Amino acid sequence: MPTDAAAAPDVAPDDTPAPAVKSKDRRLLGVILVIAATMLFAINDATNKHLLATYDVPLIAAMRYIGQTLWILALLGPSQGRKLVKTQRTFLVIVRSLCLVVASLFFGLALQRMPLAETTSIVYLAPILVVLLAGPLLGERIGALGWVAAFSGFAGVIMVVRPGGGLDPIGVALAASNVGASVAYYLLSRILAKTEQTLAMLFYSALVGGICFGLAAPFYWFGSVPSLLDLGLFASLGITAGIGHYCFTAAYRYAEASLLAPATYMHLLWAGALGWLAFGQLPDAIGIAGMVVIGVAGVLAAVRSRLKAR
Repeated sequence: MPTDAAAAPDVAPDDTPAPAVKSKDRRLLGVILVIAATMLFAINDATNKHLLATYDVPLIAAMRYIGQTLWILALLGPSQGRKLVKTQRTFLVIVRSLCLVVASLFFGLALQRMPLAETTSIVYLAPILVVLLAGPLLGERIGALGWVAAFSGFAGVIMVVRPGGGLDPIGVALAASNVGASVAYYLLSRILAKTEQTLAMLFYSALVGGICFGLAAPFYWFGSVPSLLDLGLFASLGITAGIGHYCFTAAYRYAEASLLAPATYMHLLWAGALGWLAFGQLPDAIGIAGMVVIGVAGVLAAVRSRLKAR
């Protein structure tokens, strides 16, 4: 999947009024919500990696997206009603969702072969690439800071995937394929942000993912009966993804995207910590340095967006 938190600059504001909270408190609450969301996304990724040792990617993805769809309906359906399905450019909304399906498939396949932290860090190249492609494709000015952010991001990824770093080459290729699909997803997010509501795009992403992977899942169920622990983990995929997306979306009602974007890079920290605690996988010194460089590049890209907005 595109690393969900990495979509921060592309989130459109929803039309639900935010509660009356003091300005500084609102911004702090927004940052806290993003940090909580990135933790939930990292937990979701770690759960995926654990289950991938026993089950195939389409089956796990089906559980995640179906569960996420049900949670969105339960949490937002009563208050949003038809707004969840109301779109102006439905075809592009569905194409965007299909990009997420492809990205999710590549992300799961990459996780089967690589540690959690390294896979997550490579995926975070996608929003940095968007900074470059938004110039020729969307007419946005890149600027010196944008170029620095982009080249820093590339340098960080090279440090992570360098020859001799011990990463599976096929896994790296799969993660890079995820980046390609993710870039298309983020660019479409920017285009659709002008006309579509965030919650509707969120719902369609979950629904299309649930349908696509749900249709494929029976062909990847080989008769093994999941343990009670695995059943609980399957159920948790929809919970962590659904609540994580809800927190992530709600954060943008309290603070601007340029302030929240740097906080999304907490995802790299959570992924590194969970990779170590759950799987005993800790990047080497150069790999950790590369992850730091990627995080700094992302912050520079966020600063560029903030300066451009002034």
